[in-house]
Amino acid sequence: MSMNAKGRPTKPETSNISPQFGSALLQEEGLLHEVGHCDKTGVDMEKLSGRKSRLGDLERSEATGLVGLSEPEALRHYVRLSGRNYAIDLGLYPLGSCTMKHNPRLNEKLARIPGFADIHPLQPTSTVQGALQLMEELSHWLLEITGMQTVALSPKAGAHGEMCGMLSIREAILARGELEQRRRVLVPQSAHGTNPATAAACGFEIDEIPANAEGRVDWDVFCSRLGPDVAAIMLTNPNTCGLFEPDIRKIADLIHEHGGYFYCDGANLNAIMGKCRVNDLGVDAMHINLHKTFSTPHGGGGPGAGPTVLSSRLADFAPVPFVKTDKTGKLQLVEQLNDAPDSFGRMCAFHGQMGMFVRALAYMMSHGGDGLRQVSEDAVLNANYLLARIKNHLSPAFSGTCMHEALFDDEFLKGSGVTTLDFAKALIDEGYHPMTMYFPLVVHGALLIEPTETESLQSLDAFADTLCELANAAKSGDQERFTQAPVKAPLRRLDETRAARHPVLRFQENLQNT
Repeated sequence: MSMNAKGRPTKPETSNISPQFGSALLQEEGLLHEVGHCDKTGVDMEKLSGRKSRLGDLERSEATGLVGLSEPEALRHYVRLSGRNYAIDLGLYPLGSCTMKHNPRLNEKLARIPGFADIHPLQPTSTVQGALQLMEELSHWLLEITGMQTVALSPKAGAHGEMCGMLSIREAILARGELEQRRRVLVPQSAHGTNPATAAACGFEIDEIPANAEGRVDWDVFCSRLGPDVAAIMLTNPNTCGLFEPDIRKIADLIHEHGGYFYCDGANLNAIMGKCRVNDLGVDAMHINLHKTFSTPHGGGGPGAGPTVLSSRLADFAPVPFVKTDKTGKLQLVEQLNDAPDSFGRMCAFHGQMGMFVRALAYMMSHGGDGLRQVSEDAVLNANYLLARIKNHLSPAFSGTCMHEALFDDEFLKGSGVTTLDFAKALIDEGYHPMTMYFPLVVHGALLIEPTETESLQSLDAFADTLCELANAAKSGDQERFTQAPVKAPLRRLDETRAARHPVLRFQENLQNT
């Protein structure tokens, strides 16, 4: 059953319809440079007189060439653009390894309380005791959930949190006088793609560990790569194949025996939260994506939050700032390295993202411990239900059950002339955002699907019906339906190879229709 039986008609290339209009009440909208004019503006300001410019010879001598709109035109322009966005409030996001789930409006309401929304990071701590208390409370629950020793709240996103953990490991190795010796970081193929990039940015060499036939770390290869030059392993668990690593405790013990540290990518904590504590698995450092596990909005370039929890082996090397209680019982921010002599330093200017902290704590407190455990259980249940519904139509990459996301390969498309990309584009015509494609790289033509815990049985069934219908259409030879897709979207398919190799980065009048 398609979510989009009729679809949004695409403007034919031969149409004479103006770019700011669509078909009937389905509005299309051109770029601002296409619909605006240089002589138009929504703000009319008188030119100042009697003022001498302080710019000297840097003062602009020519017009900027920026186009403008009147106030109602500007409003309509951005409203029309917003209507072309797909959003979690419109439908299911099946993106694997991204956890695009519902953001409760209660969290949004609390984040807008003036005492949280209007504070400034340079205010005296005596005026922001409530905010510091919230940060301390959030830290407490993150440590309670993970069993770790300390947490750094300042990292701004998942990859930033990874860097926090790896810099803590680097500082610990430096304190032992072994930094020149320990240069190698083991990174399984099933880890998140940012892991090797983060390790390299911290000055380490990357040693990739292949996956075995079950999609887990190849145990024999892992053991063969251990040695006195290993600094750490960066492992994602559950991994990006949507599978739990059953040897994780043995991996942790062996890496510790060889003097290294265990960094666990916490992006998929929403699959095990409340079911096991990562400290019990032997983890030394792990970042937590608040947007994935605790429902804060995705950053979209900012703001984001990726707190990093550290074990007792790394706690002393955590970055500043952090919250502590002084002798008078007041909360203070420790920001100077002379108050934290073993810290690796400061990662960013201030203390984290208060709006994300409020949302995450509101989510935790509204769920409680049993509710957070159920979040993980429901996420795993939904993924396995979807896997069971569609596994006879698509081809699962690995046998057995999965964790929070289900991974498929392109075997079911073999001989059909339809690619993974074609299949994903056809899904747009059915009213759904495509799943993650071609990742993880350990599976050919991968389709990675994560329904999250916030989807209902009805929405899962509707999505499963659509996937099965598309798979049957591909197998039956309806190739044109896929290679031409999407045909019901506001815009047709791009030549993605040409766009990547020859991007047009500046607007020119004669390139509008190319």
